[in-house]
Amino acid sequence: MTMLATTLITAAFGLGLLATAACAGQVAPSQQDGPAPGVTIVPASASPAADASADDQGFRRGKLVAFAAPAASPGDIVINTHENRLYFVLGGGQAVMYRVATAKKGFEWQGTNQVSSKVKWPEWRPPVDMRKRRPELPAYMAGGPENPLGARAIYLGSSLYRIHGTNEPSSIGKAASSGCIRMLNEDVTELYSHVKIGARVTVL
Repeated sequence: MTMLATTLITAAFGLGLLATAACAGQVAPSQQDGPAPGVTIVPASASPAADASADDQGFRRGKLVAFAAPAASPGDIVINTHENRLYFVLGGGQAVMYRVATAKKGFEWQGTNQVSSKVKWPEWRPPVDMRKRRPELPAYMAGGPENPLGARAIYLGSSLYRIHGTNEPSSIGKAASSGCIRMLNEDVTELYSHVKIGARVTVL
């Protein structure tokens, strides 16, 4: 990692990069093209020892990778929207990586927040702005397999942004949401079991 990259990621964590959009229905600042600064991702060894280490720590869905971000602490989540990947930081230069869906054009945002709550099979109340764009949406949907929030939701601060499951698995790996971070239901269930209330989440 270059000195400039290290400085940028340190500044991102230190300043908090507060998100400018208060809810998923609002349009947030667009991101610049190109690789996200400050995080160096190197695939971890494919050796049996590396795989065993991930299993030993209770991760069977995510991929163990080398992760160089000096300012990140164990338990932090870093989301690289340019790669559509989420990293759960283990410390010791490692993280568990998951493929995700991120915000589509016009709904991108960058920032840092904290996990404020976690919910199993969450209910869903689409924001007013979203229902204006998509009037066919219900005002309320109970939790369950047909709910777009999927099996688990990890809420970020007081915003309406979440890391959640999905009933659209084909969207994973794409820029497809209105601001939230989507994961496969099996993946978000695993992440949910490890992430703690108050954990720092940084979106790059």
